[in-house]
Amino acid sequence: MEYDLIIRGGTVVDGTRLPRYRADVGIRGGRIVKLGRIPQTATATRVLDAEGCIVAPGFVDLHTHYDAQIHWDPYCTISGWHGVTSVVLGNCGFGFAPVKPAERDRALLMMTRTEQIPYESMKEGMPFTWETLPEWLDALQRLPKGVNVVSYVPVSPLMVYVMGLEAAKSRPATPAERKEMQRLLNEAMDAGACGFSLQRLGEHSLQADVDGTPMPTDTMADEDVLCLAEVLRDRDEGFIQITQAQGGDPMYTEEGERKNRDRAFVERLARTAQRPILYNVIAAVDGKPWLHEKSLEWIHRCNEQGLRIYAQGFNVRAWFNFSMADWNLYDCSPAWNEATQGSLEEKLVKLADPVRREAMKKQHRMLRAVGDTVMPEALTVVSVPEDTPELQKYLGRLIADIAEDEDKHVTDAMLDIAVAGKLRVLFRSGLATSGDAEMVGPLMSDPYVMAGVSDGGAHTKFFAGGSYTTDYLTWLVRDEKKISLEEAHYHLSYLPAQAAGFADRGFLREGAPADVVVYDMGALKRTPEWEFEVLHDLPANEWRVVQKAEGYRWTIVNGEVTFENGDCTGATPGKLLRNNQIAQNTFATAAE
Repeated sequence: MEYDLIIRGGTVVDGTRLPRYRADVGIRGGRIVKLGRIPQTATATRVLDAEGCIVAPGFVDLHTHYDAQIHWDPYCTISGWHGVTSVVLGNCGFGFAPVKPAERDRALLMMTRTEQIPYESMKEGMPFTWETLPEWLDALQRLPKGVNVVSYVPVSPLMVYVMGLEAAKSRPATPAERKEMQRLLNEAMDAGACGFSLQRLGEHSLQADVDGTPMPTDTMADEDVLCLAEVLRDRDEGFIQITQAQGGDPMYTEEGERKNRDRAFVERLARTAQRPILYNVIAAVDGKPWLHEKSLEWIHRCNEQGLRIYAQGFNVRAWFNFSMADWNLYDCSPAWNEATQGSLEEKLVKLADPVRREAMKKQHRMLRAVGDTVMPEALTVVSVPEDTPELQKYLGRLIADIAEDEDKHVTDAMLDIAVAGKLRVLFRSGLATSGDAEMVGPLMSDPYVMAGVSDGGAHTKFFAGGSYTTDYLTWLVRDEKKISLEEAHYHLSYLPAQAAGFADRGFLREGAPADVVVYDMGALKRTPEWEFEVLHDLPANEWRVVQKAEGYRWTIVNGEVTFENGDCTGATPGKLLRNNQIAQNTFATAAE
């Protein structure tokens, strides 16, 4: 037999939790046609020597915001650098379709604050060639892609398209509007969308719109969500992604009760849809193990009742590096939200205003929604402008310590430094999730928890969550030995693929598409490991922070090598995976 590609002598971890084994992998026509021993006499266009390497299914990144970036970056980096071969777009209810031509600019602006994607980059790098959801999918089909792509129907633009922006943010849909949203969702599913997504973070949303108001789905009426779930139930296909804050802290009864109501709604949503729900996000928090433990108890209880609710776990040891010129994740506080709106000059005036400062201090506790390690007192000053020598004394110091030394509230200590540095001072948070493997290991090996959440393509100036796959393998598997290699690849590939309905991906098997990652476990690492690299590689010469990787020998998408030893080959074999064709492809493969 002649092959396009042979991967020889590697250790195969097939993604299904079966024990690893040594084998060759033969690929032809974009699919795996042989797993086992391939004679040396077999011919191939190319042979890869995988001796000493792990050969595994490519990673499936379910939570990304590459909707704009894929237009100028076919490989959806950061994710593409870290072994990801399939991504899902349109998360949290955010996206660019359906959008009427007159509303395109407002759609771009909507993503500048909530997901921190630079406006000029989108304007220059993402030419609108669509209006409807089927046209959006067709546009994705035409793009050269270095990864496979799946798209939700993002509910925010759907609501705006049908109701108008003001109505979508201020009232429930009318019966006629609900019927129209159902029609458009059906139309999109017919065209290959994989389901729908939404963010429900309430009136004081952590991720607000460009004008500081909640996103349309944040305050969306329950019945409007459920009417969309009925579409998936009637079709018996697709899945739902919902973003809600992790809750259940018994120290705060009112908040705990609200979270319980939120979870009751997620259960109702699952019962209505009778389809999988991807719940974002569960994270381990140092000193508060009950947060993720209670969440896991709830997820298990739901599944025992037959409700297919999966959690996306936040496992990457990532942090935020930010200046107050760009930061938006204190929007859960109305006072902080208002003070950080406007131009740089306007922000400088507002953040120096004593009256506003008092309001911000009174709402200090509200900032806990973003996490204790991102509270002002937990921040470290990591960079100050060269033209502010008076601020050099703060470098490397915690805001909490500075506040104590200067007898200030932590808000004043932080903002005094930020304003003195013309909002160019960089602050670094602690880790966004626990760095304790004893806590994170059990969370990330739970049977209902998928690895993630990368947020790839979003928060471009202060976060690099796309390295989660590499950190998972090096930290939890290799270094801490809290998770077996077999279990890790199940959570990185098989479980997310199957939960999302990609019936033919996420595993290595004869007949399956050849999405493969080959890596040297001993050499695997993030680069830089504990810093960010700044790249000016976005359109309009905009910049972003990134972490790349070492140790990945080859990344293979549909049988073609896209990355070799960290270098991009230029191949673009990625496909748009339309939901209504995945099962057909599986059956065709079985028939062959």
